[in-house]
Amino acid sequence: MTAEEQGAPAAPRPSFRILGPLQVQGVDGPLRVPPGRQEVILAALLLEANRVVSTGYLVDLIWEDVPPETARTQVQICVSRLRKLLAGADAEVSITTRAPGYVLHTDERNVDAALFTAGVSRARRLREQGDAQRSVEELRAAVALWQGDCLPGLDSGALANKARQLDEERLTAVELRIQLELGLGRHDRLVGELQLLTHQHPLREKLRGQLMQALYWSGRQAEALEVFRTGRRLLDEELGLEPGRELRELESAILTGTLTAPSGPAPRPAPGRAAEAQAPPGADTEAGPEESAARAGTSLQQAVPHQLPAATADFVADAAQLAALAEALTGGPERTTVGLAAVTGKPGTGKSALAVEVAHRLSDSAFPDGQLYCDLRGTTGAPVTPQEVLGRFLRALGIPGQLVPESLDERAEMYRSRLASRRVLVVLDDAASERQVLPLLPGSRHCAVLVTSRTRLTALPGAYRVELDVLGEDRALELLARIVGRERVTTEAVAAEALVRTVGRLPLALRIVAARLAARPHWSLASMVQRLADERHRLDELTHGEMTMRASLALTYDGLAPEDRRLLRLLSMAQAPTLPSWLAGALLDDGRPFPSDLMEPLVDVQMLDVAGVERSGGFRYRFHEIIRVYARERLASDPPGERGAALARMGGGWMYLAQQAHRKLYGGDFTVLHGDAPRWEPPAVYTRELLGDPLAWLEAEQAALCRMVEHAAEEGLHDLCWDLATTLVTLFEVRGLYDLWERTHLCALTAARKAGNLRGTAAVRASLGSLYMSRSQFDAARQALTSALDVFQALDEPTGEGLCRRDLALIARTGGDDASALDLYARSLADFDRAGDVVGRAIVLTQSAHIRMRQGEFAAAQAQLDEALDTYDAVGYVGGRARTLRRVGQLLLEQGKSDLAVLTFTEVLELCRDSGDVIGEGHLLRDLGHAFSVMGRPDRARDFFDRAVTARERIMDVGGGALARLDLARLLEGDPGRARELLAPAVEVFQERGMVRELTEARRLLAAG
Repeated sequence: MTAEEQGAPAAPRPSFRILGPLQVQGVDGPLRVPPGRQEVILAALLLEANRVVSTGYLVDLIWEDVPPETARTQVQICVSRLRKLLAGADAEVSITTRAPGYVLHTDERNVDAALFTAGVSRARRLREQGDAQRSVEELRAAVALWQGDCLPGLDSGALANKARQLDEERLTAVELRIQLELGLGRHDRLVGELQLLTHQHPLREKLRGQLMQALYWSGRQAEALEVFRTGRRLLDEELGLEPGRELRELESAILTGTLTAPSGPAPRPAPGRAAEAQAPPGADTEAGPEESAARAGTSLQQAVPHQLPAATADFVADAAQLAALAEALTGGPERTTVGLAAVTGKPGTGKSALAVEVAHRLSDSAFPDGQLYCDLRGTTGAPVTPQEVLGRFLRALGIPGQLVPESLDERAEMYRSRLASRRVLVVLDDAASERQVLPLLPGSRHCAVLVTSRTRLTALPGAYRVELDVLGEDRALELLARIVGRERVTTEAVAAEALVRTVGRLPLALRIVAARLAARPHWSLASMVQRLADERHRLDELTHGEMTMRASLALTYDGLAPEDRRLLRLLSMAQAPTLPSWLAGALLDDGRPFPSDLMEPLVDVQMLDVAGVERSGGFRYRFHEIIRVYARERLASDPPGERGAALARMGGGWMYLAQQAHRKLYGGDFTVLHGDAPRWEPPAVYTRELLGDPLAWLEAEQAALCRMVEHAAEEGLHDLCWDLATTLVTLFEVRGLYDLWERTHLCALTAARKAGNLRGTAAVRASLGSLYMSRSQFDAARQALTSALDVFQALDEPTGEGLCRRDLALIARTGGDDASALDLYARSLADFDRAGDVVGRAIVLTQSAHIRMRQGEFAAAQAQLDEALDTYDAVGYVGGRARTLRRVGQLLLEQGKSDLAVLTFTEVLELCRDSGDVIGEGHLLRDLGHAFSVMGRPDRARDFFDRAVTARERIMDVGGGALARLDLARLLEGDPGRARELLAPAVEVFQERGMVRELTEARRLLAAG
């Protein structure tokens, strides 16, 4: 009889089928999924639909032994092709990248496996509500989704394990449906189906018992007994076992004629009552102990194991975390599969302590039939095999050692059978991989498994995952107080906070420190902070008794592949807040197109954390400080030559990217000098993506770039040091980062001088001259530029000469000496022409045009500005174009074309805001104020001058702010009080910086008021 004839819900037709051969329904018919890698990846993503599947897991699926170096790249290519294929699917579906892998997003109703699980869940709820008929209908509809064994032909071991688990769930659903139908009195209709199922699964005692019942109740007693004898013979030949108690009791009831046919739905066994759950339908579950013992005959004793280690007395609980784990493990009546939770995290985060705490809290109430525990030793280099664990568990469950099978599959089958009707919690501590865990999962929904691991175990089907991080400050202080005493923590509150920060709030490290303090009550908390301050000896201090941070980290480190260990050591040299993925390629001198592939093995074991995503699509990473200290300690044993070469490549990578960012902004290597330090080039495609917005990249990497300047100085890489520092002026100047400009340059100046590097020393001094000019410190600027010019002339360095003369001209121009400025500008033009620096020439033309304009030489000024604009357009230098257009606006204003000037200034203001040029924005606000003042619109002018004051002073540009204050005071001559308020701080700035013209004007306005 079909499902429709039975009144069952019509089976939906999902777009994605994995309950059988992999199939995808397209808009115009089935889509062909290319066999091999794409088929494996799509199957894996569908099995975990709407959940993250890690790239590492996908790599393991495709290459079970040793994957090639390009494995992750090949996975990315396969995913890209799948995205194109699924564009034609008859359902809304997408594959997105999410650390540490990919997610296939689709409505669960589009995947047959999800429909099956939901249908079985509904059926179980209906059964519990007493509606056996509708439960049968739901089960028939769910099983009707199947088109054969799950994913046949896919030879990936891990994928095959998941498929076998789904196959097992199908059989469990079939058994439940048959049990219900037997309870409804349909035994005669079920005989043929049960004979086929028993033939297909001869060792499955549940089906054999159901066939015996169906035959007996159909009046076929002899055949029922023959089914039992056949099963006993098979069990003896295959396993050396006798049939289980249920089959033996069925045989006895048939022989004595006491097996009565049910008159209604089969009773539901009470969870956790092993004897009742194993009783056959129709058996008397109210019998007394003596009768039950007699009926059991020679059945094995139901041992109740209690293997949990002791809980941690001073455990600091996260109530929400504990509740979520308890819910995941115990579930509710609607759960149809084993409860499964995975606790992961880096070394020392307290994974085992949390797991044991949760297990103890749940042991009596939720899992009264026992708790199994095993340390899987996943980080020792010699993990326990699943076969060995199953042997231990079976013996703990009462199976004599002689009866424990040899093979893994047979042990797993016996283990699942033993737990089928019991409420048992299994704790698997320190798992190495999913492959180690999967054979240890029970099949019963009444059981639960709690796994801990340093790897993320993203491929455990249906697992609730908790990733432990370091403690929050409040919980860290609470843990410290519980161990050393609350009074000590309260008395030294500041030292306590410093202590938890010093160990990075890592639970194991904090526990070690606290234990040492508890053992030495005469030590102050401040003294321990002092002992931990020296990074070189920090790991020595993090040792107490059997607890040692170094040993904990060594377990993971020693389990890494040699190349991964080497990368971890070399990464510890990096001093950036977060680590870009290209860094791995530079340190290992590996130019693969996706350098993040090198980092991922360290992420998998949580020696690195993923900190974010960069513009290239690659990931950014970070160390926990104690892990970095450990890696740095191990680095000390590497040959100095190898460390030095890796450091030079790392610095060369930063230098290459900074130089490329400058080129993109300026249209080439213009207006900057470079040294001879070698560059290391990341892959071209990666670099192109990374520097899509070069200024944004420079700003994002500002801390890392500045630290690299200092690091290079410390390591004697003087050529790299000064080159990187001066190249970063591209960022410092636009963003007004004057303090960073000065700090990096003083560091580079010291390094270059120490090495006797004349060219580098001159380049840094010339750049410092520009900085002092930006601060209106003209005497210091003139001194720095003059000394740099002398060296450049001696070295015959035309670009350096041009830069110095250009800035000296600007000083002269600011001081009102236009004749000297024009002479210096002319000589600077000749220098840049000799160097072939067209952008340098254009900048000089733009600056000198301002003098021509001021002298009324409008045509000459316009010609210079036009040439400069043509140059900037040709090379693509947007910043230069904006500065020149500003001069064009000023020229229009001088010519009386105020409306056009306002339009031009407004256009340039938008360009400055779009590029984040805060300095340029302040200039343009002043220009617009001048324009509206000339146009006789004082209200608008005051508004722009006021905004200019705010913009300049917000970025601590006191010189620019003073000029805007002077502009605003000119418009407020009728308000002497407000004018004095504006001019008082401005006069001090003008005096300090020798700005004679502005100082004279400010004093005149003050006197007039």
